[in-house]
Order: sequence, then structure tokens, then C-alpha cells
Amino acid sequence: MQSTFANSLTIRDDVHAVVAAQFGRRLAVQLGFSLVDQTAISTAILEITRNIVKYAGTGQITLSTVQEGDSTGILIVVSDQGPGIPDLALALKDGFTTGRGLGLGLPGAKRLMDSFEIVSHIGQGTTVTMGKWKS
Repeated sequence: MQSTFANSLTIRDDVHAVVAAQFGRRLAVQLGFSLVDQTAISTAILEITRNIVKYAGTGQITLSTVQEGDSTGILIVVSDQGPGIPDLALALKDGFTTGRGLGLGLPGAKRLMDSFEIVSHIGQGTTVTMGKWKS
């Protein structure tokens, strides 16, 4: 897999989360993703980056275009140095929340993307890596 473009943004508040989601959508448009996939990408980015704001306060998102053979994709890496997630299996279940949300952010983002990996360490932070391939 070869990365052909990468751009990083710092996430500190909901405005940054929205900007990151819009940037992801624009990148998807430029690469020729379908409207459905554009929406999936921007929604997943918004869900994950809003979790940064809510639980960690600040973090980073990097969006990259990737090429594997004839396939083009977007790779998204979102990381923070927040409190970490004590039980990843539980956090990925629909309806589980430690806040006031619906508990659909992490599992919803996972469903929207073609690949999804989350690594979290208590007291050290969380990194979510997700990708979408152009159909």
C-alpha cells in the first residue's frame, strides 16, 4: 500500500471536528467516491473526532490517500493522549456510553468504514485507524 497524500489537523473543539469531517468529504469527492461513501467517511470522522473533544480534550487526525494496485482509498488515523478506553469490547457495543450520547459513535464509525482498528491504553490515549476503499 502506498500513501500518495497526507494532511493532519489538530482537534480541540467541535468546530475542528466539523472541519475535519468536511475535509474528509472534500477528499472523497476529489477521489471520485460515491455520495454514499462520501457521507460515510465524513460521518465516521465526525463521530471519532467528537469523541476526542468529549473525552480527551485534544487530539490529531491525519487523512491520507492510499493506493493498492488499481484501488484507491482514504486512510484516517485519529489519536489522542486522553484517559484511554478501559473496555474496548464494551465501548464497541451499540448503546454503551460513559457520557450522555446514544452510544453509537464508535460502533457506527466501524460499520461505516471498510477497515477499523482501535488501540487504547489507560492513561496514555487512544488511536483509531480506519479506511475506506473507492468502489
